[in-house]
Amino acid sequence: MKQTGGFIFVDSVLSSGTVFTLYFPATDSTEPRKQQKSTVDQSTSLQRADAAILLVEDEAPVRAFACRALRLRGYTVIEAGDAEEALSILEDKALNIDLFVTDVIMPGMDGPTWVRQALKDRPDTSTVFMSGYAEEGRTEKQARIPNSVFLPKPFSLQQLTELVQEQLQ
Repeated sequence: MKQTGGFIFVDSVLSSGTVFTLYFPATDSTEPRKQQKSTVDQSTSLQRADAAILLVEDEAPVRAFACRALRLRGYTVIEAGDAEEALSILEDKALNIDLFVTDVIMPGMDGPTWVRQALKDRPDTSTVFMSGYAEEGRTEKQARIPNSVFLPKPFSLQQLTELVQEQLQ
């Protein structure tokens, strides 16, 4: 699933059952998949692949997918499982971060709150907010953060890397 840019989500309730939701990327292209993929890989990896990204996501599978996608494009990715860990990483003032990629809804501190705190010391850092909730459901907190964009989950590898690329330009 990860190689195709798809997702598997599992919802399980004790004594009720388990539901697996599979998301596959859609395409209208008649080109063979390998040709299409190599074109995307080349164009994406040639632009701003030297950037450092702080990725904050509490769901390990989503974090692993996003990290792998960004690293395959040549980005340096620093991972954090929650907002508190992200802020701890940012205490190192010598650490250069070009972009924050973060979940909106997380246990403890949410994405917009930690980003707002981080921007006090790193005001020029752009942000990509990710959420499984509809864009209309975004908190007003996120909407007030400068240089931020929204990426709805589930997303494909291409959607993530294209949006990251746009934010880094």
